[in-house]
Amino acid sequence: MALGDDYECHVCGREFVAAVVRVPRAWGNGGEAMAEAAGLPLFYPEVAVVECETLAEQTSALAAALPPRPIVVGGCCCSHTGAITGLARRVGRLGVVWLDAHGDLNTPESSPSGNAWGMPLRAAIDAGAVAPRDVALVGARELDPPEVEYVASVGIDDDLDRALADVDAVYVAFDADVLDPPTIRCFMPEPNGLAIDEAAAILESAVARRPLAGIGVTGLVPDDANTAVVVRLLAAVGLPASWPG
Repeated sequence: MALGDDYECHVCGREFVAAVVRVPRAWGNGGEAMAEAAGLPLFYPEVAVVECETLAEQTSALAAALPPRPIVVGGCCCSHTGAITGLARRVGRLGVVWLDAHGDLNTPESSPSGNAWGMPLRAAIDAGAVAPRDVALVGARELDPPEVEYVASVGIDDDLDRALADVDAVYVAFDADVLDPPTIRCFMPEPNGLAIDEAAAILESAVARRPLAGIGVTGLVPDDANTAVVVRLLAAVGLPASWPG
């Protein structure tokens, strides 16, 4: 596999505009199904599998492993922290569109569960990888009281115009539970989510505003039917599943 702005398969000669990094870990209690779902079959070259003993090591290793235009497949939402960390070093000012039924804005002190997968967006912000003014939180409908207080205090909402106004590129963090439960099999389904057409329209709108730095898909459980949904989402950000041979 030749790696650069495009990916050329030395076997079939086809060129790909993105590549997959898999993160088969879930940082919390009972998340084994999410870790297994990182093996979701996709029609893109795979350039790295990141498995580390600690979350800090995962964040560092993932940030270093990212190819151009990565498709990060988790695992839990903690993989987005590593992706944001790495991409922010490349693109200057990074915007983040975080689609999730939950806020993922807790801290170890505020978290009711203590599961790290409820903290990754806050971790990326607190580490300085992305500024609150450059974050849009879309589809969230289950926020803990400390998260509600936090978004009010720093001005995070679902406004893409605000979040992407002055950034150089955008990373899309897509937790499958942002979708309505019948649409996809996910680890933590919540009612009243987005329809697939609504989600695709949001993604199209994001990349129409700023170039895509990368996308991550997390929060799945193993199910072959999920592949078609994820491929649809990737197409919405300009990463179609196949190209002419």
